[in-house]
Amino acid sequence: MARWLRPLVGTLLLLEGAAALSFLHHRYEEMVQALFRVQSQCPYVTRIYSIGRSVEGRHLYVLEFSDYPGIHEHLEPEFKYVGNMHGNEVLGRELLLQLSEFLCEEYRRGNERITRLIHDTRIHIMPSMNPDGYEVAAKQGPDSNGYLTGRNNANGVDLNRNFPDLNTFMYYSGEISGPNHHIPLPDNWKSQVEPETLAVIQWISSYNFVLSANLHGGAVVANYPYDKSQDQRFRSHRRTVNTPTPDDKLFQKLAKTYSYAHGWMHRGWNCGDYFADGITNGASWYSLSKGMQDFNYLYTNCFEITLELSCNKFPPEEDLERQWMANREALVAFIEEVHQGIKGMVSDENNNGIAGAVISVQGISHDITSGDMGDYFRLLLPGTYTVTASAEGYQPQTVTTTVGPAAPSLVHFQLKQDVVKKAPERKASGTRTNNKALQKKVVPRATRRGTQR
Repeated sequence: MARWLRPLVGTLLLLEGAAALSFLHHRYEEMVQALFRVQSQCPYVTRIYSIGRSVEGRHLYVLEFSDYPGIHEHLEPEFKYVGNMHGNEVLGRELLLQLSEFLCEEYRRGNERITRLIHDTRIHIMPSMNPDGYEVAAKQGPDSNGYLTGRNNANGVDLNRNFPDLNTFMYYSGEISGPNHHIPLPDNWKSQVEPETLAVIQWISSYNFVLSANLHGGAVVANYPYDKSQDQRFRSHRRTVNTPTPDDKLFQKLAKTYSYAHGWMHRGWNCGDYFADGITNGASWYSLSKGMQDFNYLYTNCFEITLELSCNKFPPEEDLERQWMANREALVAFIEEVHQGIKGMVSDENNNGIAGAVISVQGISHDITSGDMGDYFRLLLPGTYTVTASAEGYQPQTVTTTVGPAAPSLVHFQLKQDVVKKAPERKASGTRTNNKALQKKVVPRATRRGTQR
């Protein structure tokens, strides 16, 4: 779709539905009520579940949209939105509540686009990852809220600096031709993270997420990996060091999809900053260690970007409707981006799905793996690719396929059992030992002023 058409589509995407929404700030109890109200209005396509509790015992609720809630369907991708990671950055929380109500209402109205999206995608929406921090910020209110008031969780920890530092291990292993995907966690990782972080890590380990966005505030830009620069010598001077992933062009396309569908993000000038096309590489902006965005890419199959959505971290209620109208089309369009590239089944000669099969794309040094059922999803830009599926105990299979600009191409693999090679025994420590030792080399990130993701 032409970029100039995005705002028009956003305006035409059911204007009459906007009046039914309530544009208010929701405290924890009100947020929970709003989620359960949506679930009661659309009981056949929604499910509410909790991935755990915050430090102060509040549930980390997720609202799921699917034509078969609670069930992963073959070849149906998993998508997630996460909001309010920083407790005082509240617009994402309210936008995700609005999006939840919008999806439900449009589905009930028979909106073909939304119906197709819910039938073809399993959508997970977490309005608040940091409900404790939000309550601290909400007590101050939008008029007197400090820049850092409520940012951290109840233990005073910044959750976007709390994930295991897999970047350092990746940069180190890169020097010895090591992997930059599915990097194992250090042995003591659970003792190093907060309850909210632990819950999210276990969540993304349980679902084969394909695409994700993390909603923040304090700037207006779509930010993509890597967040952490390999060269850490200049961290205290905010020196920009562009640090692309092997999927850099794809990440730029994903970020631009949101930026150009947004009301004004794509213009570049926002909040006193300029970002061409309204997007930025994270480390090119400033280096961030132990962030959730990079962790998704290095530990799971999920491609995540970070959306900075407002100059004001706690906008007044009278601004919420304008912000919703600016973000509505972008939120929907970004979910649709999960349907691109290739997908298929990896099975054995008896048509049994093979879990954990490795999908490698020639020329892109970042692999993904098949899920528990043997299905896989590999986001790719349009083009022709040579793709290989491999699994322990099986002969690898390689195919060449062409990806178009619309729906993903179906590419199935049927692997023959390898009767010649004997699978080597796995060592008990190996990579884990190297990773654990490497954690001792991590240098604490210098404190920064101003906007922090």
